[in-house]
Amino acid sequence: MQPTDPDAERATLRRKLIASREALPDRLERAVALQDVLRVWLVGRRESSIGAYWPIKGEFDPLPALYRWTEGAPDGVTRRIGLPRADRASGSLRWHIWFPGCPMEIDAYDIPKPKGTEAFAPELLVVPCLGYGPGGVRLGYGGGFFDRTLRAVTPHPMTVGVSFTLGFLPLLRPSALDIELDALLTEDGVMWQRE
Repeated sequence: MQPTDPDAERATLRRKLIASREALPDRLERAVALQDVLRVWLVGRRESSIGAYWPIKGEFDPLPALYRWTEGAPDGVTRRIGLPRADRASGSLRWHIWFPGCPMEIDAYDIPKPKGTEAFAPELLVVPCLGYGPGGVRLGYGGGFFDRTLRAVTPHPMTVGVSFTLGFLPLLRPSALDIELDALLTEDGVMWQRE
């Protein structure tokens, strides 16, 4: 019996999950439900700055819910949303202010990023999950950008993963470099939250 290659297994799993997500016949309905879950989860949160992501490969788009969150700020409170700019040299991310209509440019990975806006350190990160497992374990695309960034950032922001329910992997365990999420949301509700 040959030993298995965990990296090759995860690469195969990633391809299958992306294909399954992109083929969802009711992805729009699931996205609307997840928008509602995210908006409700944000009610009462104390953070005033959130770092998010630009959706790719059939990912859930958190930006409409986050924009609504900025509109509901209490008097005297400014809420900010940021999108990441990837630093290829360090393999980490920095968040820059984003708003609807914000000037954008394409980064080295062909993902839109804010152009010419201020960088800031978000208090909460909405993290895309290709797959997820018990206890806040996340499967991303394998680049390690979020994990490297979270290891380097102090204070450590609250992290909430978002995924469609089909991404649940009951046997997924963290690798040595993975940082577990503080909460995980799907279109079916809060799947997990750290106490």
